[in-house]
Amino acid sequence: MKGQRIKEKALEVIFALCASLSIFTTIGVIAVLLFESIAFFREIPISRFLTETQWTPLFAEKHFGIIVLASATFLTTAIAMAVALPFGLMAAVYMSEYASERARRIIKPSIEVLAGIPTVVYGYFALLFVTPLLKKLIPSISGFNALSAGIVMGIMIIPTVASLSEDALYAVPRSLREGAYALGASTRQVVTGIVIPAASSGILASFILGVARALGETMIVAIAAGQTPRLTLNPLVPVETMTAYIVQVSLGDVPTGSPEFRTIFAVGLTLFIMNLAFDLLSYHLARRQRRYRL
Repeated sequence: MKGQRIKEKALEVIFALCASLSIFTTIGVIAVLLFESIAFFREIPISRFLTETQWTPLFAEKHFGIIVLASATFLTTAIAMAVALPFGLMAAVYMSEYASERARRIIKPSIEVLAGIPTVVYGYFALLFVTPLLKKLIPSISGFNALSAGIVMGIMIIPTVASLSEDALYAVPRSLREGAYALGASTRQVVTGIVIPAASSGILASFILGVARALGETMIVAIAAGQTPRLTLNPLVPVETMTAYIVQVSLGDVPTGSPEFRTIFAVGLTLFIMNLAFDLLSYHLARRQRRYRL
């Protein structure tokens, strides 16, 4: 008995260490971002970082306006969500309300396969397939542009939205559907009037997780959107997102410890705060969804 208790205690310690690994990693990431960002803001005032309308830290005439990178990030994210949200939600509604159990078991894993494709493959798919296709429809579009990057990023996010939304819809009690059918409601009326409103917080949580995923995407925008920092909402021209800039500086051409190098930590901290806000909002909405479960 004593030996068994020792083994159980040892396993408990091992499991606790494994569970704490992500916490320690997060603390380490935050510490590095804060330490380097503080050093950056000692040289570049935070007011300049937030208010300038140009981003040229690697040029002779240096400007540090994060709004330029942030606008490009939100532009590609908006395009991605315009693709992912309707298609993901419609796929979720079909799997939850219309598809047979056998079809659901086939379709859901098939959609989730998209999440396993490397993002670098998506990036070259956007650059070499989607962009030439768009150029036939919009001759004025640039070879690197936010539109193709956003569209392909939306395709990549569809599994996240579809899977989480379908789980939320599927969790709505069957009794609510049966009560509506007993009153003479059609399937469309049940879906739009009962199921979707009941699962709304779970659906919103999937949307917000999709937004957070799009904000942090790197390879697709680095390959297909270009690396031209400009303050614009035109999706047909090259732009540079926050993650693409981090990739550019991380190639090793900038001296370590210089203000130019530390910009990646200031940009990373900004992106971390944005993603954290969306994650916290998603967690809050997901907690509300639990009251609809059986």
